[in-house]
Amino acid sequence: MKPFENPEVAAKFDTYPAYARRKLLALREMVFRTAAATEGVGEIEESLKWGEPAYATKNRSGSTVRMDWKKNDPRHYAMYFHCQTNLVETFRTMFPNDFKFEGNRALVFSLEEKIPRDSLAMCIAASLTYHLKKRNAGRAAKGTT
Repeated sequence: MKPFENPEVAAKFDTYPAYARRKLLALREMVFRTAAATEGVGEIEESLKWGEPAYATKNRSGSTVRMDWKKNDPRHYAMYFHCQTNLVETFRTMFPNDFKFEGNRALVFSLEEKIPRDSLAMCIAASLTYHLKKRNAGRAAKGTT
């Protein structure tokens, strides 16, 4: 497991019940592994946004990914994406049967279910390269690739 560099994030993970913490730590590890394996992502900065663990690209290639477990829904946890992007809409089209979706902002997981790792890795990679792909698409449209 990647060590925590941000003590606030480590403290946040310590607040989760053990059964949820294990699942969230697995998501966290998946974010770092996917980032390392995805061209153009670069280094990931881990922080808290809205009190939730958040993962952003330092080179601004992507859109932030967040995750959390909430007391008011103790059997689920979620990965959140920026709601003003088309990311979740795209994931819903690509993986209609792999995830439970919450509006245009989240993939929701049951603590009892196994996560579709390959599909989720593609979603994480898409988020972490979101701005890079938009910039490249704009250049291609202008013929300046």
